[in-house]
Amino acid sequence: MNRTELADFLRRGRARLAPSDVGLAPGPRRRTPGLRREEVAQLAGMSVDYYTRLEQRRGPRPSRQMLTALARALRLTDDEHDHLFHLAGEEPPRRETPSAHVPPGLMLILDRLYDTPAQVVTDCGEVLAQNAMARALTLDVMSRPRRERNLARRYFLDPDARALFPEEDRAEHARAAVANLRAVTAARPDDPEPAALVAELRAESEEFARLWDDHEVALRHRATKRFQHPLVGLLDLDCEVMLSHEHHQYLVIHTARPGTDTYERLRLLRVVGLQDFAVGGVETRGAEASGS
Repeated sequence: MNRTELADFLRRGRARLAPSDVGLAPGPRRRTPGLRREEVAQLAGMSVDYYTRLEQRRGPRPSRQMLTALARALRLTDDEHDHLFHLAGEEPPRRETPSAHVPPGLMLILDRLYDTPAQVVTDCGEVLAQNAMARALTLDVMSRPRRERNLARRYFLDPDARALFPEEDRAEHARAAVANLRAVTAARPDDPEPAALVAELRAESEEFARLWDDHEVALRHRATKRFQHPLVGLLDLDCEVMLSHEHHQYLVIHTARPGTDTYERLRLLRVVGLQDFAVGGVETRGAEASGS
């Protein structure tokens, strides 16, 4: 691990970003350009002390998950992402497999969607990034350990995740999740990740196993989804899906039609649902959370 080069790279990456580049409010006048250390730490989901020690060349070696979180927070390109891994003494993920690194262009779009729920998800269903409205709508998935960020695993194994949808809609959500996962598994026969997820869910969920045997195939597409939110009630949202073929990632955006009750409830959610996200909609979490 090259602590000197890593510290310099992090400082320069932080200095070139403005708060507006990452979806944060400008706040009081700044004496120096770029993001503050605490803002990068918040975006990456680590403690300010841990990030400060990295910039001061005295931090411990970051985990691979933490490096990915830092690359996302600093909006690094693919080449910069790999360079960050090399400076930390880690081999970057292979490009042939789906990446957990969200491209800067996709993050830029996500940052601009401040008034509607949006998140970046892999084709296997792992949530890679959420904006504040998505956290208010579907919970702060990014604060959970990595294995608990997968939407299919959460839907079939976590009753709280199913409770976000009206009971009469849950069978259709289950069918769509299985059909998407079957398509992904067939498209990537040499990738162990989707196969392992399927094996786990078939063993632990009778519903998943039954639906898997039906052999339905369908990738994610535009749809209408209803959410039963505990604060604002029933939301009838249009779900738009943008696909990044190179990275096997989706940008999923939920919108409400102007003039509808849902439109007004979504505006209310923006007010009452974001109160816990003090700085730009990002909570501070301990460094150990990012290493999960």
